[in-house]
Amino acid sequence: MEPTETAMPLQLEEQPCTTCGDRADLDGMSGGTPAYVFAIGQVEARFPNLSVEKEFAQATGRTDTAGQTDRQVFQSVLSERANRYLVRQLCWVLTIEGFETYILVPRDPADVDLLLEAVRGEPRATDLDVVVGVRGPIAPPSMCNGLQLPIVGFDQIWSFDENALIGAIPRPEQLSAEQFEPAARELFSRIMQMADNAGATDEHRALNYLAVRYPNIYHQTTDLFARNFSLSAVDVRPSRLSGVRKIVDVIFSYANRQTDVMERYFVRVDVTEEWPFLVS
Repeated sequence: MEPTETAMPLQLEEQPCTTCGDRADLDGMSGGTPAYVFAIGQVEARFPNLSVEKEFAQATGRTDTAGQTDRQVFQSVLSERANRYLVRQLCWVLTIEGFETYILVPRDPADVDLLLEAVRGEPRATDLDVVVGVRGPIAPPSMCNGLQLPIVGFDQIWSFDENALIGAIPRPEQLSAEQFEPAARELFSRIMQMADNAGATDEHRALNYLAVRYPNIYHQTTDLFARNFSLSAVDVRPSRLSGVRKIVDVIFSYANRQTDVMERYFVRVDVTEEWPFLVS
């Protein structure tokens, strides 16, 4: 008999995850000081490659989607527990004011459900997603179909729309809804449209935190509109209380429409760590 060749055990090399950033970079420690993000925009799902797109098409064929729009089908397919693997395979992009800004990756794999909650069956221009996390490196071209943006390892995402945000702000008893809602919308819009507000600098993190977490700025603005003032500026400066901790003063300036007399109000926000909070 001819001698037989001994079968060699199959050696499988561990392949890198194409949709995951380097863990050290996502934790913000590879470059020393973590780069925190508190951003407001809209989360969108993209196909990273043709293979995932074809797999999604096959999953759609296994799902009852008769009578649904394309966006409703997208939401229905991803919502199926059996298709949760597709949620992990997709590329998730945060757009701010229409510009692609970050690629999102959960720091905890269990938080992939937060991405799913950002998928709307009936999307509107007023849909909003707040992303809190740590900014990492630029994504490689293979991660998101050639899209090279900073990766953000997120710890939390809140998904809502502008109407829900305004409706959730406690309205002072002396103010009617007709007075309060337009003023609140205008202030929120001004904050969102500030130049280059990607939620990555201390100033923009403080502003975005106040926009979604501090109702008093809306109450004050409404009161000053009623007194015939206009909102003339919103500025952020390092606070004189800054020392070991990073504290900023957010200053809201209002001008009287008749006399041009200015009134200014400020609130202090601590932005030292990932989660901003009020100082005074």
